Amino acid sequence: MSNILVVGSLGYDTISTPAGKQENILGGSANYFSIVASMFAPVNVVGVVGEDYKDSDLEILTSRNVDVKGLKKEAGKTFHWEGRYQEDMNEAETLVTDLNVFQDFNPQIPEEYKSSKYLFLANIDPELQMQVLDQVENPKMVAMDTMNFWISSKIDSLKKALNRVDVLLINEGEAKELTGEWNAISASKQLVKMGPKAVVVKRGEYGFVLYSKGKFFIMPAFPIAEVVDPTGAGDTFAAGFFGHLAKVDGNLDFASLKQACAFGTLMASFTVQGFGVSRLQELTWDDFEKRKSEYTEITGLK
Repeated sequence: MSNILVVGSLGYDTISTPAGKQENILGGSANYFSIVASMFAPVNVVGVVGEDYKDSDLEILTSRNVDVKGLKKEAGKTFHWEGRYQEDMNEAETLVTDLNVFQDFNPQIPEEYKSSKYLFLANIDPELQMQVLDQVENPKMVAMDTMNFWISSKIDSLKKALNRVDVLLINEGEAKELTGEWNAISASKQLVKMGPKAVVVKRGEYGFVLYSKGKFFIMPAFPIAEVVDPTGAGDTFAAGFFGHLAKVDGNLDFASLKQACAFGTLMASFTVQGFGVSRLQELTWDDFEKRKSEYTEITGLK
């Protein structure tokens, strides 16, 4: 079992969905990822928070044995995002983004983290993603996420980062924007040409598309009748994906990637059942195994 290193945001979110509104709840890509990935393998997290970050929120990570030595507390307020979901629960409308201390985030990887075998570069500036890559030592697998803001504002840096990673995890809208293609299939083929060995296009309630080594693998999402809040589902998909690969520490062949995607979509299905990380905090391995069995019945995946 290998350690996983995640570099990303920790913050507070204000979220409105048809299910209601929650203000200043725990969020940020590194939080979502760490809570889930720690169920599979040891996790090291690098990020920055402000003076307002609650000890009780930090304890959510430490209670799951997530190593937080790479987490810095700076003078000022923690990153805050406000968004809402209306008719389309696959896309959030951003209302407010207060970068606060995250604006000057300068990721410094602790010495003991540099040998982490699995590295997830969450949705941060691609220049910072490359800065992290310059500090780690021979990881077995590197994956990254991105967003439309970086696609429109830092496309050159983003393409340089893409050329240095093994896996790109990206949502369907971003995949189309980045490639200029009209669907996830053609977009996947173009994205692999940019450098990654594998591309996973996340399609929300419609599941995912995996493309690697000239082959596709497509599966639906686990059916959830009442979606409360989709925020963080992509990060927990990545956590299940990475977690499975780190737990088995096997070869990154196509069969392993397929299984990792299935684990990712299962973990994302729990995320959407509560606001923020609320459902994930109470998630057990037994919960996961039960849902995995149900998913096997639905899809026929072994």
